[in-house]
Amino acid sequence: MSTPASVQKNVLGEPLQPCCLDPVTGIYRDGYCHTDKQDHGRHVVCAKVTKDFLEFSLEQGNDLITPNQAMDFPGLREGDQWCLCAERWKQAFEAGVAPPIYIRSTHEDALEVINFGTLKSKAIDIH
Repeated sequence: MSTPASVQKNVLGEPLQPCCLDPVTGIYRDGYCHTDKQDHGRHVVCAKVTKDFLEFSLEQGNDLITPNQAMDFPGLREGDQWCLCAERWKQAFEAGVAPPIYIRSTHEDALEVINFGTLKSKAIDIH
């Protein structure tokens, strides 16, 4: 990883906050939605997943429900917090099923895919 999570920024320009430690999320399974060149899916949006989103993702060919030990993936259920791919979250938003997000735990790289106003409209950790 090129830049440690502790110095990466969120979409507010502040230090990136952890997303979730149970289940442990992040492309590096350290609880943060940090990223680098190895993260081709840009897993930078910290979301509280919903049943609607999980079903939408499955319909798109990405099963986030079934555990996959080879990928150190526990499988998700409604209410879990997880670092989602920015493109998938944006698709879900456009389909009306984007889960709420924790904006302080969403990496600034999400802004390359999703505008700030859209992210803020789904934030549950700021008003």
